[in-house]
Amino acid sequence: MRNTLRQVSRSANFMIGFVTVMLILLMVGIYPLFNPGSPLDMIGLGTFFKPGTYISMYDAVETATAYTLRIDDAAAKRVAAKLPMADRESMKRWLIAYGIAEDAIHTDDLNDLLNLWNNTYDESARPAGLTSAFRKSVARIDAALEGLLEPLDVRVYTTSPETGETRETARIKDNQFINVSEVVNTRRLWLGTDNFGRDAFKELLAATGVSLKIGLIAGVIATALGLMLGLLSGFVGGIVDDIIMFFANLFTVIPGFVLLILISYSIGQEQRGATVVAAVIGCTSWVWTTRSVRAQTLSLRNRDHVNLSRLSGHTLPRILVTDILPYIASYVVMALILQICSGILAEAQLSMLGLGPKTTETPTLGLMMFWGMTYAAHQNGAWWAYFPVILMIALVSFSMNLMNTGLDQVFNPQLRS
Repeated sequence: MRNTLRQVSRSANFMIGFVTVMLILLMVGIYPLFNPGSPLDMIGLGTFFKPGTYISMYDAVETATAYTLRIDDAAAKRVAAKLPMADRESMKRWLIAYGIAEDAIHTDDLNDLLNLWNNTYDESARPAGLTSAFRKSVARIDAALEGLLEPLDVRVYTTSPETGETRETARIKDNQFINVSEVVNTRRLWLGTDNFGRDAFKELLAATGVSLKIGLIAGVIATALGLMLGLLSGFVGGIVDDIIMFFANLFTVIPGFVLLILISYSIGQEQRGATVVAAVIGCTSWVWTTRSVRAQTLSLRNRDHVNLSRLSGHTLPRILVTDILPYIASYVVMALILQICSGILAEAQLSMLGLGPKTTETPTLGLMMFWGMTYAAHQNGAWWAYFPVILMIALVSFSMNLMNTGLDQVFNPQLRS
């Protein structure tokens, strides 16, 4: 055993996969300690907020200390944010149609562009080749440019609840800044929010934990069923082998995923919890494990040590556990890893079809993909609502397959270097 563990620990593939899975489990377990609460809490009154740090505007004005800083590019960034490149291209198009040479228009130099625009633009002009709708859009851009380079102070007024009198309570200059650490209410949304306004990063880690749980339960059930049936079929033989292989062939003829869909649909949405879905996946995924264990048991049942156990009067369970199982234990471990991976992928496929665990209890990776697809996250440019989920599924699957490859290299003499 010690020598086996030493060989496993020296396998680069296994260790990379194992460390990756452990890091994922560590994040899943630790992050809720820093950000407690349900991952299904809707914190955003809207859909698909971008990733970033969100600061309470009320607290920033009322409680944070204002610091005066001289930052050279602050004004340029402010102007650039108010005048996006699309608007600059529209201005350039109007100027060219008006008769300005294209090489004299520099959209990257805001000061030069605005000076040229202020000296040239005439709302009453009708340059050739421009539609009425385009001229109206340019007029709206021109109206928004007023005072762009000369920022005015922002004044905050409040109304007294006793007298109803409105008075100025704060004045914010363009060169005043606040320290984020001094704002009472801030929230870092690493992956923004999803279509329901929920913290997508918190939801992703919670969903990863649930999907791993589903994969583990499904993998244990499928491996246990496959191991038990494969041992009985291969060792006992006869009518027992015929019956087990009849059902194995039956499940082989019927596509497993189709059977999984039919069973999940028949259960109903309200009864489909994470554990129920995992059990259904496990009960429909035992066939290939059964066939593989049966084949290995057939090659072992006539070995000398097995015949000696028979002659000694040992019971069937004892022979299977002590004389056959140790020789196929390595394969059982590899089969369990593959079954866990298959269970995670099966849940994701079911949830994508709307047949996964019920949506009101807990998130899964498949459910997050289903929500992103249903609410058109890809069409809205909300990559954070679906791409990290795809990446997490791929990372977990790849890591487990690396572990399985590493174990195969250790236990399969033909693959040892």
